[in-house]
Amino acid sequence: MFHSSRNPSLARARLARLRPTQFSVGYAEVKQKAAQWERLGRKQLKTEIEHHVFPAVLGPGQEYFIVDRHHLGIALIDEGVQDVLVAVLDDLSWLEPPVFWRTMEFRSWSHPYDHQGQRRSYRDMPRRLTELKDDPYRSLAAMVRNAGGFAKEQAPFVEFLWADYFRPRIGTRMIKKQPRRATRDGLRLARSEEARYLPGWTGKAAT
Repeated sequence: MFHSSRNPSLARARLARLRPTQFSVGYAEVKQKAAQWERLGRKQLKTEIEHHVFPAVLGPGQEYFIVDRHHLGIALIDEGVQDVLVAVLDDLSWLEPPVFWRTMEFRSWSHPYDHQGQRRSYRDMPRRLTELKDDPYRSLAAMVRNAGGFAKEQAPFVEFLWADYFRPRIGTRMIKKQPRRATRDGLRLARSEEARYLPGWTGKAAT
């Protein structure tokens, strides 16, 4: 759950200029979302966009830093969408960048880990959504979740925790070349007792 210090206000922003707060996404999920939006007519697309608000924080340089929906943002850029609505959770534009990023992480508004699960400096954070790297394990986490491997949670960055769980246990080649087999293996791993510490776990711990 995202914690706001005041009631969010709505603003319209240029999609291509939104600042990310994470290093990577699962591009398989981006492609899936893009395909869903591509099937919509122009009128329906416009209506749906108005109902998909991006939670954001006003940060240094008076720029909007989105704290969720990075996959959707990239998918909409691919579909040629230019403007979206943002829900401004807080105004932290007066903070210096180091303090801003520490505050963002403290509030669970930033995930400073790259596509290999390694922690990175905020100075390396991509400036645009299209600069985010592909993490195939983030895609796998989404596929396993959609297959019922674990429950969807409101807490931020849950899929990244699951991605890190799968990272040493399933090869990237399998994810890319045999996604169905990787998903089956992911389901088995997700339901094991070993995964019981992860949010959304639906297996049964031994008594």
